[in-house]
Amino acid sequence: MKPAKVERMMDGKERDYVQHLFGKHISMGQVRYLRCAHLDVYERDRKGACFVDAVTGKRFFDCFSSAGCFNVGRGNERVKAALEDALARHDMGSHLLLSEHKVRFAERLASLCPGDLDKVVLCASGADACAGAIKLAKGATGRNDVITMNKAYHGHEGFSLSANGKDYYKELFLPLMPGFHVVEFNDLDAVRRVASENTAAVVLEPVQGEGGIHVATKEYMTGLRKLCDELGVMLIFDEVQTGFGRTGTMWAMEHYDVIPDIMFTAKSISGGLYPNGAVVYRAIEPLVSYVEKNPLFHDSHGGGSDLGCIVSQAVLDDIVENRLWENAAAMGARLKEGIQEIASKNRDCVKEVRGLGLMIGIEYVHEFIGALMAECLARQGVWAVYSGNAPQVMRFQVPITIGGHEVDDLLDRIRAAFDAMRWYLVLLMPLARIPFVGALLNNVHLQIWAFNLVRDLEEFVGKIMNRRGGA
Repeated sequence: MKPAKVERMMDGKERDYVQHLFGKHISMGQVRYLRCAHLDVYERDRKGACFVDAVTGKRFFDCFSSAGCFNVGRGNERVKAALEDALARHDMGSHLLLSEHKVRFAERLASLCPGDLDKVVLCASGADACAGAIKLAKGATGRNDVITMNKAYHGHEGFSLSANGKDYYKELFLPLMPGFHVVEFNDLDAVRRVASENTAAVVLEPVQGEGGIHVATKEYMTGLRKLCDELGVMLIFDEVQTGFGRTGTMWAMEHYDVIPDIMFTAKSISGGLYPNGAVVYRAIEPLVSYVEKNPLFHDSHGGGSDLGCIVSQAVLDDIVENRLWENAAAMGARLKEGIQEIASKNRDCVKEVRGLGLMIGIEYVHEFIGALMAECLARQGVWAVYSGNAPQVMRFQVPITIGGHEVDDLLDRIRAAFDAMRWYLVLLMPLARIPFVGALLNNVHLQIWAFNLVRDLEEFVGKIMNRRGGA
């Protein structure tokens, strides 16, 4: 490989101009959302579990990992080398033609899946794979209804949007696909009440990511498998965030000894470098015969490209050879234990700590604490965001390559962030007990306005101090 180029740093004026252009051509709302919590950082020197902010030079732990895209670490050298070699010899390839790279990736992926999950449909993203999985279930069963979970997140398009479990994502685009029914997660009776001879599939994440790191129980998963078998319903697992070692096993389903009829995945299979996704389904009827009769039932021009499949093979090799799921289990236990110790000293503002492996969430007693904590963590060099479907839950999903000393460093920063937040809570916690004021504090639009105002004041004072210092 060629020596890595040193990425150029930025000054404050250039940052402001980039934000101006981003707001002009893409979204000023996104700029204000990130800026209010000091999350408007510009990534440089992306390596392992961390990156450096181009403006301040501060080293940040990446506790979001782009919702699980960076399982094998930021800037993984092995994966980068695979992509560089692929670019020298290949392009994406025609999506309609057969390809040895498609075959090698599909075979390798199937070999790592439990049971008889060994048939693969190549896709472009998690949302694309979700749509493919639902289409497969509907087409194979000839049924229309789909049961999904409250607070679930599966994507923003077509079937995946309809499968989401929060109205926030859907209400602007009604009417959506018919036949979708949302029930409570971890409530088998709720599924049983809705399921019928018209149900094609039950779709769920073994651990809800955007929903707030809710972990399915063993009894629930076992009960779903039995119920689906009784009714001829296809059980579909969304392993987009939970797959490839994230929860301490190669697949989250392994914690339950339950094999779905269909599983879909994406994100970390890209190595954080080249997008790819897949649906994997069991070699059973009526799934096999449906795909044989309808081989293009879910076609993708970008999914399963030669470049993507070469990268994904390198990702799988890296995960397996380094047994990264074992590191996720060990480091996840270490991180979770440390966070639980921190939570025990902050019982007035922390409701619960939960998760599997390196998919951990802290639930606060109020929604506004999630935004406040994001700001306090950012000041300590921790890039973390709260869950989209549960603003009161802070997510910690660092790359699963993280080491023990790094976990200890991260915990020290989290402790410092909690200590800083205590000063805010002296005033805010009593106010939150007043219903009207509590509702205002939890209003995300008011939070963005207030935090941006504070940020404006900070930068104004900073400029004055700099001028005096230079005088």
